[in-house]
Amino acid sequence: MKLLETAQGVVLNVYVKPNAKVFNLKIEDNEIIVSCCEAPVKGKVNKELVKHFSRLFGHKVELISGFSSREKKFLVSDVNAEEVNQVITSMDYT
Repeated sequence: MKLLETAQGVVLNVYVKPNAKVFNLKIEDNEIIVSCCEAPVKGKVNKELVKHFSRLFGHKVELISGFSSREKKFLVSDVNAEEVNQVITSMDYT
């Protein structure tokens, strides 16, 4: 899993699968894969991801690239890579 620690926080690389029945996060081949319930229309998937990640990490989360792509980058503010890694591995539902 690729996490980039910056002065602002940690950048997550995420692969998104829209139109799932339930929200799910898993790690496959060292990649974070998120299944979202929303359809990829008018930024609904992006909003869902930001909402879930903000709750999950307890910090401000913003989408920094991949606004219309399945491969996205999110910035989790004011955390370090170790904290993010712990949260993600505890949420891996595989």
